[in-house]
Order: sequence, then structure tokens, then C-alpha cells
Amino acid sequence: MRTQVGIIGAGPAGLLLSRLLALQGIDSVVVENRSREYVEARIRAGILEQNTVDVLTEAGMGERLHREGLEHRGIHLQYPGTRHTLDFPELCGRRVWVYGQTEVVKDLIAAQLAGGPPLHFDVTDVAIEDVDTDSPRIRFTDADGTPQVLECDVVAGTDGFHGPSRAVVAEGAAGQRLWERTYPYAWLGILADAAPATDELIYAWHPDGFALYSMRSPSVSRLYLQVDPGERIEDWSDDRIWEGLATRFAHEGWEISTGTVTEKSILPMRSFVSAPMRRGRLFLAGDAAHIVPPTGAKGLNLAVADVVLLSRALVRLLQDKETDLADAYSDTALRRVWRATHFSWWMTSMLHTTGDPFDAELQLSQLRRVCSSEAAARELAENYTGLPY
Repeated sequence: MRTQVGIIGAGPAGLLLSRLLALQGIDSVVVENRSREYVEARIRAGILEQNTVDVLTEAGMGERLHREGLEHRGIHLQYPGTRHTLDFPELCGRRVWVYGQTEVVKDLIAAQLAGGPPLHFDVTDVAIEDVDTDSPRIRFTDADGTPQVLECDVVAGTDGFHGPSRAVVAEGAAGQRLWERTYPYAWLGILADAAPATDELIYAWHPDGFALYSMRSPSVSRLYLQVDPGERIEDWSDDRIWEGLATRFAHEGWEISTGTVTEKSILPMRSFVSAPMRRGRLFLAGDAAHIVPPTGAKGLNLAVADVVLLSRALVRLLQDKETDLADAYSDTALRRVWRATHFSWWMTSMLHTTGDPFDAELQLSQLRRVCSSEAAARELAENYTGLPY
């Protein structure tokens, strides 16, 4: 097979990149080692920045998002005795949407299969070759067991932390560096058939640990509890989870809504950045190059930012035969990556308890500052809703 851009990974980054390139007349082929059913069922992020919504809308992917997504004007910050609302439009003129990554992927796959570029699920034995030349290739075995060779001008690695793309860059990119931080806590997350009892997300600091009240629809809540990374999900009954949530969200005159728990899991938390995000004709985007803790709602949005930059660079490279944007891609993307990494670290550090009384007082001092200072609140709002590309 022959294409201009071979894309490894059919998550939101790879699918959106293929879509943006197609709109500019650039051919691509997407290969994915999982099934369509698996990819469409993965429970991931649910908060879309203003920028992400604008990009999806401009790419023709906004119809269901605007019909079913939940537009949000802000968040509530809570600590014992206080629940304070940050009004994002008032603070920075932007807002966010609640629309699950699962739904974004479904929309992109449907568009891809309805006359879009080729999309191959259930591939195996993916290998990337000759990325240091102008003619890289991807070898893989298709779903029917037939070996395939995909000749490309460029390869885009949007295949996550465990995919082959990151390893190829790490093996041969000049000046390769890696930064990583593992946090001493995890999130226990649940999906519940319970109407949200709040109009906006609640980020709650409590001596027992952090809790987040989110939602997926007017009838489905998404809630999280801070737990020890060594906890086992089997040790957390539904009753124990609801009791912990009720305690941490306790606020005078308000009660949490409960319902049937339909999914629960424990999510470890870490920060990871790899640089550069390029080796020759292989470019990385999304989790293949960086991972952030979910506290700041940056993961999916950061992948979209990468893809916007990369699509512009590849159009310039393949249509105009100019290398300037491609050569600048890694440095340009990493500036935003580190800003989002810092914000995610800051939100995580402000809200997750460590058991140290000194840390607790510092956290409460910071929360009081954000809730009482317009400048501090605006800084949070600008980062949360997404800085300009």
C-alpha cells in the first residue's frame, strides 16, 4: 500500500489527524491493533476545552457534540465549610464541555468509515522502518492474517505510551530525554446511573482525600475518590464508595445523588514527558510523547493541540515542500506540553492530601487564595479552559 501519512493508533489523536489532513487534501491510512468495539468502549477523559470543541466543530465533528454535550461555565472548588464557584466566561471569556472521549472517538470513526481514509483495526506485528529517510514504511499483519507493507512519506505515532512509535523515537532521536513523576495516590473512578446533583464539576479537598464530582449526561454521573495506589478494586464495595463520596462532598444543605454503579476502576497517576517528539520522518502526538494526571483535564485536549500543530506542519511539508513547521513541531508542541504538565501538577498538588499537616495547611492556603483573588482565579480558568494555540 502507498499513502502520504501512515498513522499508527486509532485513538482521538490519530483519527483527528487523519480527518484534518483529509480536509487539506493529504492522504493517510490509520492502523490500530485493537478492535473497533474495544476502541469505542474505552472509558477516558470527559472534559473538552473551548479550543478542542472549536477544532472538532470546524472539522465537521460538532453536530452530536453540540446536541448531546453538556456546556459548562465553570467549576466548584470545595474545602470544609466552603464551596466556591469559578465562572469561566466571566474570568476569561471561555468555557468547557462535558463530552466523553469515547463519544469523540465514535464520531471520528463513523466519519472515517463513511468514505474517509482507510482505517484498519485488529492489526498485529506493527513495525516502523526507515524513519531516518524520506521513505519510511510501516509493516503489519492485517485482521485477515495477511502481511502488509505501507509505504509513506511520513509516519505519525499516535499509539500511546506502550505503542511501538515512542520506542523508535527513543532509540534514535538525537538528544533524547525523558522526565517522569509518579504520584503517591490514585483515583478510584466510577460511572453511576445517577442524575448529577450539581450543575458544575466539584473539585473537593477533604482531610480524607480528594474527590471529584463529574458527569457524562443528565442521567449519568462520573465520580472519583483519591485512594492509595496499592488499593484493590475488589476491596471497595459500592456502599463503601458511596459512603466515602458522601463524606468528602459533604456540604450544608446539599446531598450527593446515588444510583447503580455500572463501572469502577483504579487509575494510577503520573506525569511523563519525552523529548524530542520527532525522529526523522516519524512524529509523535498525544500519549506517545506525554502523559499528565487527570486532575487538570488536559490529556485529551493536549493530544488535540499536538494534532493541530502536526497537521499544519505536514500540510506545509507535503504540499508546499517546506520543512520549517515540521522542524519546529517538537519544540512548539513541547512548550504547550510543559505548560499543561505544570498546571496538572499544580492542581494535583493543591487538592490531594498527603497525610502531612503542614502540606494540608499549604493546600488550604492556596485554595483560599484562588477563591478570594480574581487574579488567581483567572489563572486557573485560563489554563483549565485552554490557552490559545
